[in-house]
Amino acid sequence: MSPPVAPAGWSRWLVPPAALSVHLSIGQAYAWSVFKPPLESALGLSGTQSALPFQLAIVMLGLSAAFGGTLVERNGPRWAMTVALICFSSGFLISALGAATEQYWLIVLGYGFVGGIGLGIGYISPVSTLIKWFPDRPGMATGIAIMGFGGGALIASPWSAQMLESFGSDSSGIALAFLVHGLSYAVFMTLGVLLVRVPRATQPVAGGPIAVEGVQVSAGRAVRTPQFWCLWVVLCMNVTAGIGILEKAAPMITDFFADTSTPVSVSAAAGFVALLSAANMAGRIGWSSTSDLIGRKNIYRVYLGVGALMYALIALIGDSSKPLFVLCALVILSFYGGGFATIPAYLKDLFGTYQVGAIHGRLLTAWSTAGVLGPLIVNWIADRQEEAGKHGSSLYTLSLFIMIGLLAVGFVANELVRPVHARHHHVPAPREATDVERQQPESAA
Repeated sequence: MSPPVAPAGWSRWLVPPAALSVHLSIGQAYAWSVFKPPLESALGLSGTQSALPFQLAIVMLGLSAAFGGTLVERNGPRWAMTVALICFSSGFLISALGAATEQYWLIVLGYGFVGGIGLGIGYISPVSTLIKWFPDRPGMATGIAIMGFGGGALIASPWSAQMLESFGSDSSGIALAFLVHGLSYAVFMTLGVLLVRVPRATQPVAGGPIAVEGVQVSAGRAVRTPQFWCLWVVLCMNVTAGIGILEKAAPMITDFFADTSTPVSVSAAAGFVALLSAANMAGRIGWSSTSDLIGRKNIYRVYLGVGALMYALIALIGDSSKPLFVLCALVILSFYGGGFATIPAYLKDLFGTYQVGAIHGRLLTAWSTAGVLGPLIVNWIADRQEEAGKHGSSLYTLSLFIMIGLLAVGFVANELVRPVHARHHHVPAPREATDVERQQPESAA
């Protein structure tokens, strides 16, 4: 499938909505917790079992992004968005069948395995296209799309809860909710498939830089550079720090102020989680856009350095002031979201646009690692501290200082990033040259 080339006069501002239609859909993954209690009740599952579809989906996101990135680059954004649509929607339809027949393995297969492939391909599908359309503002462009992934749960959570209330929370109600999700997201993602275009070989922006100028490094060569692995560490450390709070947010704020005169209620803790989601989403567009002004290395200095300071404030005096605790957590989560949105532009700066989507896919294995590492650190240490008789904020002090150390490691890795050596610059092989020609046809096409 040849990627559709924009006709003369095509507005580049039509491309971010196409990307958003995909990212807002697959961002539903962050709302999986809405289905956990009904599944546990209807199918007799444990908390660990009901989390399995989500965990497998995140694993498949990283794997499919890493191994499918080159195919996404070669076949273009319309192909990638179509694959994402088919897999993500099919995952819900298979899950609906599993819920209706009370066969839990079908839900794991559908949502976790098939849907997870849709997550990975869908996540990276618009990245290189947006960067080519917005070579002058790559941070803003990727921030718009990736903001959608962070914001998808803000739509999906109340929508899913309302459906379960209307349809019922038994197996048939869950099945109907899954069915509606699958069909609705198929329609919504189709808008992106139909709308997306790649820029012409000439300047995509009047008076702007040509997207393919400068350094161009293939994905295969990029993973052999120290710059790639420095950025892998940077992303992993930043995500580990953010997800450590995100995954444990409600019980953490409750524990921090449990021994004070103003304990946190269940509803207030839920409101805190909603605030963190908003900060996560706002950081994706706000901080990534800022990186276009101050540079990618400088913005990661902010993420990692100021993030460490926020963790230190929470660890040392966080339990003395709710506003301080909430403010520090919001800043950390904004850095968490900003780190995701800025990394594609950082990759573009270092490796060029030639296979930036494939390089981004390989780098997302850092997310998979951090998704295990962050919650493991916070939960395991909290459990051990509770067994030792500690309570309140002392359950988290050690893990908070570990996060500061990890952010320091990320800060050092960011400082080690240098321009890519000329020996890694890419000269397309014959087959790759054909791929480039296919994606960048003559301006008369």
